[in-house]
Amino acid sequence: MWGRRDIIIISAAATLSACTAKTNHTKGKMQMTSRFDQFKSVIEAWKRKDVDAVIDAMSDDIVWHYAAAIAPAARGKKEARAFLDKFGAGIGEVSWRIFHYAETENRLFVEGVDEYVTTKGVKVAAPYAGVIEFSGDKISAWRDYVDRGVIDSMKAGNPYPDQVKELINRPAQ
Repeated sequence: MWGRRDIIIISAAATLSACTAKTNHTKGKMQMTSRFDQFKSVIEAWKRKDVDAVIDAMSDDIVWHYAAAIAPAARGKKEARAFLDKFGAGIGEVSWRIFHYAETENRLFVEGVDEYVTTKGVKVAAPYAGVIEFSGDKISAWRDYVDRGVIDSMKAGNPYPDQVKELINRPAQ
């Protein structure tokens, strides 16, 4: 018969094995890097408009649905770079934020806001959810879910709808 302590130990072990972390040895210490930490480095690279760093975080055979159900996926690094170059050309300042996330061994789920100012000075704040899959240390699949109608409305200069304000005015991780 299983005791309460046995169940707690088994649950803790299952949780630890489900949440994978990359191990680095730094000056004799173990340092854990979560999938979320890996993704945050992609966010920081995009804020700097460092397309090379973003592309480097992807596997050669990446399948990126940058607007799932709206546009065809970018397949491979060449198509991902083409999308980033085109999209990035119209963006000035980037304030991409993540509100919540959950991760397993190879998958990260995020909820956030893709917030930026266009090169024409228009502010856009698109709430979104994303699913990022990893193969080793590289992103191999990425699906972003956004409302293109909200984005287009903002780009046209319309004010943020109240429901968007509610979603984007939360603290980031």
